[in-house]
Amino acid sequence: MPKVRNIILLLIIAGVFWHFYGDSFNRSGVHGVIEDIRSDVNEIKENPKVISTLETINQEIQVLFGKFIENDQDQEQQPIHPNVKKPDLDTPVEQSFSVHNVELGDDRSTVEEEAGEPERSTLNEYGVNWVTYHENFQNFFMVAYDNQDKVVGLYTNQGLMNSTHDVTFNSSRDSVLEELGKPLKSIRKGFVNYQVQSNGEYDTFLIDQNYVTIFYDKHEENTVTAIQIISEKLEQQKEEFFGEPSDELKEGFEYQLFDLTNAARVERGLPVLSWDDSVRKTARNHSKDMADNNYFSHTNPAGQSPFDRMEEDDIAFQMAGENLAAGQSSSIFAHEGLMNSLGHRENILHTDFRALGVGVAFNQDSQPYYTEMFLTK
Repeated sequence: MPKVRNIILLLIIAGVFWHFYGDSFNRSGVHGVIEDIRSDVNEIKENPKVISTLETINQEIQVLFGKFIENDQDQEQQPIHPNVKKPDLDTPVEQSFSVHNVELGDDRSTVEEEAGEPERSTLNEYGVNWVTYHENFQNFFMVAYDNQDKVVGLYTNQGLMNSTHDVTFNSSRDSVLEELGKPLKSIRKGFVNYQVQSNGEYDTFLIDQNYVTIFYDKHEENTVTAIQIISEKLEQQKEEFFGEPSDELKEGFEYQLFDLTNAARVERGLPVLSWDDSVRKTARNHSKDMADNNYFSHTNPAGQSPFDRMEEDDIAFQMAGENLAAGQSSSIFAHEGLMNSLGHRENILHTDFRALGVGVAFNQDSQPYYTEMFLTK
Protein backbone atom coordinates (compact mmCIF):
# COMPACT_ATOMS: atom_id res chain seq x y z
CA MET A 1 0.00 0.00 0.00
CA PRO A 2 2.76 2.60 0.74
CA LYS A 3 4.29 1.85 -2.71
CA VAL A 4 0.98 2.56 -4.44
CA ARG A 5 0.66 5.88 -2.62
CA ASN A 6 4.24 6.81 -3.53
CA ILE A 7 3.67 6.01 -7.23
CA ILE A 8 0.46 8.08 -7.30
CA LEU A 9 2.22 10.97 -5.57
CA LEU A 10 5.13 10.86 -8.03
CA LEU A 11 2.75 10.83 -11.01
CA ILE A 12 0.85 13.81 -9.61
CA ILE A 13 4.07 15.74 -9.00
CA ALA A 14 5.44 14.87 -12.45
CA GLY A 15 2.20 15.90 -14.14
CA VAL A 16 2.02 19.23 -12.31
CA PHE A 17 5.73 19.89 -12.94
CA TRP A 18 5.44 19.23 -16.69
CA HIS A 19 2.25 21.28 -16.96
CA PHE A 20 3.95 24.38 -15.59
CA TYR A 21 7.55 23.93 -16.74
CA GLY A 22 7.47 21.65 -19.81
CA ASP A 23 7.84 24.54 -22.25
CA SER A 24 10.71 26.04 -20.25
CA PHE A 25 12.53 22.73 -20.29
CA ASN A 26 12.14 22.38 -24.09
CA ARG A 27 13.38 25.96 -24.63
CA SER A 28 16.19 26.34 -22.08
CA GLY A 29 16.76 23.00 -20.40
CA VAL A 30 17.24 22.57 -16.65
CA HIS A 31 18.73 26.08 -16.19
CA GLY A 32 15.62 27.69 -17.65
CA VAL A 33 13.37 25.60 -15.42
CA ILE A 34 15.33 26.66 -12.31
CA GLU A 35 15.01 30.36 -13.21
CA ASP A 36 11.26 29.98 -13.80
CA ILE A 37 10.83 28.20 -10.45
CA ARG A 38 12.69 30.98 -8.62
CA SER A 39 10.44 33.56 -10.25
CA ASP A 40 7.30 31.60 -9.41
CA VAL A 41 8.36 31.12 -5.79
CA ASN A 42 8.66 34.89 -5.37
CA GLU A 43 5.20 35.33 -6.89
CA ILE A 44 3.73 32.68 -4.57
CA LYS A 45 5.11 34.48 -1.53
CA GLU A 46 3.14 37.58 -2.59
CA ASN A 47 -0.01 35.92 -3.95
CA PRO A 48 -2.42 34.55 -1.33
CA LYS A 49 -4.74 33.09 -4.01
CA VAL A 50 -1.95 30.83 -5.23
CA ILE A 51 -1.17 29.77 -1.67
CA SER A 52 -4.85 28.98 -1.08
CA THR A 53 -4.97 26.88 -4.26
CA LEU A 54 -1.90 24.87 -3.27
CA GLU A 55 -3.34 24.25 0.17
CA THR A 56 -6.55 22.98 -1.43
CA ILE A 57 -4.57 20.62 -3.69
CA ASN A 58 -2.66 19.33 -0.66
CA GLN A 59 -5.89 18.72 1.25
CA GLU A 60 -7.36 16.81 -1.69
CA ILE A 61 -4.25 14.63 -1.94
CA GLN A 62 -4.51 13.88 1.79
CA VAL A 63 -8.18 12.96 1.36
CA LEU A 64 -7.25 10.70 -1.57
CA PHE A 65 -4.61 8.88 0.48
CA GLY A 66 -6.98 8.73 3.44
CA LYS A 67 -9.51 6.91 1.28
CA PHE A 68 -6.90 4.32 0.28
CA ILE A 69 -6.09 3.76 3.96
CA GLU A 70 -9.76 3.69 4.95
CA ASN A 71 -10.72 1.21 2.23
CA ASP A 72 -7.88 -1.10 3.19
CA GLN A 73 -8.62 -0.86 6.90
CA ASP A 74 -12.33 -1.52 6.45
CA GLN A 75 -11.34 -5.09 5.58
CA GLU A 76 -9.28 -5.43 8.77
CA GLN A 77 -11.46 -3.52 11.25
CA GLN A 78 -10.70 -4.59 14.81
CA PRO A 79 -13.70 -6.02 16.63
CA ILE A 80 -15.12 -4.02 19.53
CA HIS A 81 -16.07 -6.50 22.22
CA PRO A 82 -19.59 -6.41 23.68
CA ASN A 83 -19.96 -4.32 26.81
CA VAL A 84 -19.26 -6.14 30.04
CA LYS A 85 -21.50 -5.27 32.95
CA LYS A 86 -19.83 -3.03 35.51
CA PRO A 87 -19.90 -4.28 39.10
CA ASP A 88 -22.30 -2.77 41.61
CA LEU A 89 -20.05 -0.60 43.74
CA ASP A 90 -20.47 -0.71 47.50
CA THR A 91 -19.41 2.02 49.90
CA PRO A 92 -16.01 1.16 51.41
CA VAL A 93 -16.09 -0.21 54.95
CA GLU A 94 -12.52 0.01 56.28
CA GLN A 95 -11.02 2.68 54.00
CA SER A 96 -12.11 5.97 52.44
CA PHE A 97 -11.67 4.67 48.88
CA SER A 98 -12.20 1.38 47.10
CA VAL A 99 -11.65 0.16 43.54
CA HIS A 100 -13.90 -2.57 42.12
CA ASN A 101 -15.07 -3.10 45.73
CA VAL A 102 -11.47 -3.82 46.76
CA GLU A 103 -9.87 -1.93 49.66
CA LEU A 104 -6.30 -1.75 50.88
CA GLY A 105 -5.77 -4.52 53.41
CA ASP A 106 -8.04 -7.02 51.64
CA ASP A 107 -6.79 -10.55 50.97
CA ARG A 108 -5.89 -11.61 47.44
CA SER A 109 -8.41 -14.44 47.65
CA THR A 110 -11.16 -11.87 48.29
CA VAL A 111 -10.04 -9.82 45.30
CA GLU A 112 -10.06 -12.79 42.94
CA GLU A 113 -13.38 -13.98 44.24
CA GLU A 114 -14.69 -10.57 43.14
CA ALA A 115 -12.70 -10.07 39.92
CA GLY A 116 -11.54 -13.50 38.75
CA GLU A 117 -8.07 -14.56 37.70
CA PRO A 118 -5.53 -11.87 36.74
CA GLU A 119 -4.54 -11.14 33.14
CA ARG A 120 -0.97 -10.03 33.82
CA SER A 121 1.54 -9.51 36.64
CA THR A 122 4.54 -7.21 36.13
CA LEU A 123 7.07 -5.46 38.35
CA ASN A 124 6.45 -1.85 39.33
CA GLU A 125 8.61 0.92 40.80
CA TYR A 126 7.80 -0.16 44.37
CA GLY A 127 9.49 -3.51 43.95
CA VAL A 128 6.20 -5.42 43.95
CA ASN A 129 3.98 -6.41 41.03
CA TRP A 130 1.01 -4.68 39.52
CA VAL A 131 -1.46 -7.52 39.05
CA THR A 132 -3.94 -6.62 36.34
CA TYR A 133 -7.60 -7.64 36.20
CA HIS A 134 -10.01 -6.99 33.31
CA GLU A 135 -12.30 -8.54 30.70
CA ASN A 136 -10.97 -7.47 27.29
CA PHE A 137 -9.77 -4.32 29.09
CA GLN A 138 -13.23 -3.56 30.45
CA ASN A 139 -13.55 -3.23 34.24
CA PHE A 140 -9.80 -2.63 34.27
CA PHE A 141 -7.90 -2.22 37.52
CA MET A 142 -4.50 -3.10 38.98
CA VAL A 143 -3.65 -4.40 42.44
CA ALA A 144 -0.33 -4.55 44.30
CA TYR A 145 0.10 -7.20 46.99
CA ASP A 146 2.64 -7.52 49.79
CA ASN A 147 4.41 -10.77 50.65
CA GLN A 148 1.39 -11.87 52.67
CA ASP A 149 -0.98 -11.35 49.73
CA LYS A 150 -2.59 -8.29 51.30
CA VAL A 151 -3.62 -5.40 49.06
CA VAL A 152 -1.16 -2.49 49.39
CA GLY A 153 -1.84 -0.67 46.09
CA LEU A 154 -4.75 -0.01 43.74
CA TYR A 155 -5.23 1.78 40.43
CA THR A 156 -7.97 2.25 37.84
CA ASN A 157 -8.65 4.63 34.98
CA GLN A 158 -12.22 3.42 34.58
CA GLY A 159 -15.30 4.21 36.65
CA LEU A 160 -14.66 1.58 39.32
CA MET A 161 -13.91 3.88 42.28
CA ASN A 162 -16.18 4.39 45.25
CA SER A 163 -15.60 6.50 48.33
CA THR A 164 -17.01 7.61 51.67
CA HIS A 165 -16.17 11.11 50.39
CA ASP A 166 -18.20 12.90 47.77
CA VAL A 167 -15.67 12.13 45.04
CA THR A 168 -16.51 10.30 41.79
CA PHE A 169 -15.18 10.11 38.23
CA ASN A 170 -17.58 12.96 37.43
CA SER A 171 -16.03 15.25 40.05
CA SER A 172 -14.08 18.30 38.99
CA ARG A 173 -10.70 19.12 40.48
CA ASP A 174 -12.23 22.06 42.34
CA SER A 175 -14.86 19.84 43.96
CA VAL A 176 -12.20 17.25 44.89
CA LEU A 177 -10.09 19.91 46.62
CA GLU A 178 -13.16 21.28 48.37
CA GLU A 179 -14.00 17.78 49.63
CA LEU A 180 -10.51 16.49 50.52
CA GLY A 181 -8.70 19.71 51.45
CA LYS A 182 -5.20 20.77 50.50
CA PRO A 183 -3.08 18.18 48.68
CA LEU A 184 0.47 17.30 49.65
CA LYS A 185 3.25 19.55 48.42
CA SER A 186 5.94 16.96 49.09
CA ILE A 187 6.56 13.38 50.23
CA ARG A 188 9.30 12.81 52.76
CA LYS A 189 11.62 9.82 52.36
CA GLY A 190 14.28 9.60 55.04
CA PHE A 191 15.92 13.01 55.22
CA VAL A 192 14.75 14.10 51.76
CA ASN A 193 11.53 15.87 50.79
CA TYR A 194 10.44 15.08 47.24
CA GLN A 195 8.27 17.84 45.79
CA VAL A 196 4.94 16.89 44.20
CA GLN A 197 5.04 18.68 40.83
CA SER A 198 1.66 17.99 39.30
CA ASN A 199 1.00 21.09 37.14
CA GLY A 200 -2.63 20.66 38.11
CA GLU A 201 -2.85 17.26 36.40
CA TYR A 202 -3.13 15.33 39.67
CA ASP A 203 -3.24 15.80 43.44
CA THR A 204 -1.86 13.51 46.14
CA PHE A 205 -3.45 13.27 49.59
CA LEU A 206 -2.47 11.35 52.74
CA ILE A 207 -5.73 9.66 53.81
CA ASP A 208 -6.09 6.68 56.18
CA GLN A 209 -2.27 6.33 56.13
CA ASN A 210 -2.45 5.84 52.36
CA TYR A 211 -1.17 8.05 49.56
CA VAL A 212 -4.21 8.72 47.36
CA THR A 213 -3.40 10.29 43.99
CA ILE A 214 -6.32 11.55 41.94
CA PHE A 215 -5.66 12.31 38.26
CA TYR A 216 -7.62 14.83 36.19
CA ASP A 217 -8.40 15.04 32.48
CA LYS A 218 -7.71 18.56 31.20
CA HIS A 219 -9.61 17.78 28.00
CA GLU A 220 -12.74 16.69 29.85
CA GLU A 221 -13.27 19.77 32.02
CA ASN A 222 -10.67 18.75 34.62
CA THR A 223 -12.78 15.86 35.87
CA VAL A 224 -11.37 12.81 37.65
CA THR A 225 -9.93 10.30 35.17
CA ALA A 226 -7.96 7.88 37.38
CA ILE A 227 -6.98 7.06 40.95
CA GLN A 228 -3.92 5.41 42.50
CA ILE A 229 -3.82 4.36 46.14
CA ILE A 230 -0.52 3.30 47.74
CA SER A 231 -0.12 2.33 51.38
CA GLU A 232 2.18 4.58 53.39
CA LYS A 233 4.36 1.59 54.25
CA LEU A 234 4.82 0.63 50.58
CA GLU A 235 5.58 4.23 49.63
CA GLN A 236 8.27 4.46 52.28
CA GLN A 237 9.85 1.20 51.08
CA LYS A 238 10.78 3.07 47.89
CA GLU A 239 13.76 5.02 49.15
CA GLU A 240 14.25 7.24 46.09
CA PHE A 241 11.92 9.07 43.72
CA PHE A 242 12.65 6.57 40.93
CA GLY A 243 12.52 2.81 41.28
CA GLU A 244 15.61 0.61 41.03
CA PRO A 245 16.32 0.01 37.30
CA SER A 246 16.30 -3.59 36.09
CA ASP A 247 15.28 -5.60 33.04
CA GLU A 248 12.19 -6.72 34.96
CA LEU A 249 11.16 -3.14 35.73
CA LYS A 250 11.79 -2.10 32.13
CA GLU A 251 9.49 -4.85 30.87
CA GLY A 252 6.97 -4.07 33.61
CA PHE A 253 6.73 -0.42 32.58
CA GLU A 254 6.35 -1.43 28.94
CA TYR A 255 3.44 -3.80 29.48
CA GLN A 256 1.80 -1.51 32.03
CA LEU A 257 1.83 1.38 29.56
CA PHE A 258 0.35 -0.91 26.90
CA ASP A 259 -2.42 -2.04 29.26
CA LEU A 260 -3.19 1.52 30.42
CA THR A 261 -3.49 2.64 26.79
CA ASN A 262 -5.97 -0.10 25.93
CA ALA A 263 -7.98 0.55 29.10
CA ALA A 264 -8.27 4.23 28.10
CA ARG A 265 -9.33 3.27 24.55
CA VAL A 266 -11.93 0.74 25.63
CA GLU A 267 -13.42 3.19 28.13
CA ARG A 268 -14.10 5.46 25.14
CA GLY A 269 -15.55 2.74 22.92
CA LEU A 270 -12.43 2.20 20.79
CA PRO A 271 -10.98 -1.18 19.70
CA VAL A 272 -8.11 -2.81 21.56
CA LEU A 273 -4.61 -2.48 20.12
CA SER A 274 -2.54 -5.63 19.68
CA TRP A 275 0.99 -5.88 21.08
CA ASP A 276 3.72 -5.61 18.42
CA ASP A 277 7.00 -7.08 19.61
CA SER A 278 8.96 -6.05 16.50
CA VAL A 279 8.23 -2.36 16.97
CA ARG A 280 9.01 -2.66 20.70
CA LYS A 281 12.64 -3.19 19.66
CA THR A 282 12.57 0.08 17.69
CA ALA A 283 10.95 1.87 20.64
CA ARG A 284 13.45 0.46 23.14
CA ASN A 285 16.38 1.48 20.99
CA HIS A 286 15.11 5.05 20.79
CA SER A 287 14.49 5.23 24.55
CA LYS A 288 18.00 3.91 25.17
CA ASP A 289 19.49 6.38 22.70
CA MET A 290 17.75 9.29 24.47
CA ALA A 291 18.76 8.02 27.92
CA ASP A 292 22.39 7.39 26.94
CA ASN A 293 22.85 10.63 25.01
CA ASN A 294 20.79 12.94 27.21
CA TYR A 295 18.25 14.27 24.71
CA PHE A 296 14.48 14.14 24.31
CA SER A 297 13.18 14.30 20.76
CA HIS A 298 11.37 12.37 18.06
CA THR A 299 14.38 13.02 15.82
CA ASN A 300 17.62 11.34 16.90
CA PRO A 301 21.10 12.91 16.57
CA ALA A 302 21.53 11.11 13.24
CA GLY A 303 18.50 13.01 11.90
CA GLN A 304 16.23 9.96 11.76
CA SER A 305 12.50 10.36 12.33
CA PRO A 306 10.38 7.61 13.97
CA PHE A 307 9.41 6.48 10.47
CA ASP A 308 13.04 6.31 9.36
CA ARG A 309 13.85 4.13 12.35
CA MET A 310 10.93 1.81 11.65
CA GLU A 311 11.94 1.44 8.01
CA GLU A 312 15.53 0.77 9.07
CA ASP A 313 14.21 -2.09 11.24
CA ASP A 314 12.23 -3.47 8.27
CA ILE A 315 8.86 -2.68 9.83
CA ALA A 316 6.21 -2.17 7.16
CA PHE A 317 3.35 0.17 8.01
CA GLN A 318 0.53 2.11 6.40
CA MET A 319 0.43 4.70 9.17
CA ALA A 320 2.33 5.20 12.40
CA GLY A 321 2.74 7.57 15.33
CA GLU A 322 5.11 8.00 18.25
CA ASN A 323 4.62 9.24 21.82
CA LEU A 324 7.52 10.11 24.13
CA ALA A 325 7.69 10.72 27.87
CA ALA A 326 10.55 11.08 30.33
CA GLY A 327 11.00 11.86 34.00
CA GLN A 328 7.78 10.29 35.30
CA SER A 329 8.32 7.78 38.08
CA SER A 330 6.03 5.16 36.55
CA SER A 331 4.00 4.19 33.52
CA ILE A 332 0.89 5.41 35.33
CA PHE A 333 2.20 8.95 35.64
CA ALA A 334 3.60 8.81 32.09
CA HIS A 335 0.26 7.66 30.66
CA GLU A 336 -1.80 10.23 32.52
CA GLY A 337 0.58 12.98 31.38
CA LEU A 338 0.35 11.84 27.76
CA MET A 339 -3.45 11.84 27.95
CA ASN A 340 -3.33 15.51 28.99
CA SER A 341 -1.15 16.41 25.99
CA LEU A 342 -3.43 16.83 22.98
CA GLY A 343 -1.13 15.46 20.27
CA HIS A 344 -0.15 12.43 22.35
CA ARG A 345 -3.77 11.88 23.34
CA GLU A 346 -4.76 11.81 19.67
CA ASN A 347 -2.30 8.98 19.06
CA ILE A 348 -3.58 7.03 22.07
CA LEU A 349 -7.21 7.42 20.96
CA HIS A 350 -6.68 7.23 17.18
CA THR A 351 -9.41 5.08 15.67
CA ASP A 352 -7.23 3.77 12.83
CA PHE A 353 -4.24 2.44 14.75
CA ARG A 354 -4.18 -1.32 15.18
CA ALA A 355 -1.02 -2.15 17.16
CA LEU A 356 1.36 -0.73 19.76
CA GLY A 357 4.87 -1.47 20.94
CA VAL A 358 6.41 0.22 23.98
CA GLY A 359 10.10 0.56 24.79
CA VAL A 360 11.63 1.82 28.06
CA ALA A 361 15.19 2.59 29.11
CA PHE A 362 16.83 4.19 32.16
CA ASN A 363 19.54 6.81 32.28
CA GLN A 364 22.39 6.90 34.79
CA ASP A 365 20.12 8.66 37.31
CA SER A 366 17.52 5.87 37.12
CA GLN A 367 15.13 8.14 35.21
CA PRO A 368 12.89 6.23 32.81
CA TYR A 369 12.45 7.18 29.15
CA TYR A 370 9.26 5.92 27.53
CA THR A 371 8.62 5.48 23.79
CA GLU A 372 5.24 4.35 22.44
CA MET A 373 5.04 3.42 18.77
CA PHE A 374 1.58 3.06 17.24
CA LEU A 375 1.07 1.56 13.80
CA THR A 376 -1.21 0.00 11.27
CA LYS A 377 0.37 -2.52 8.90
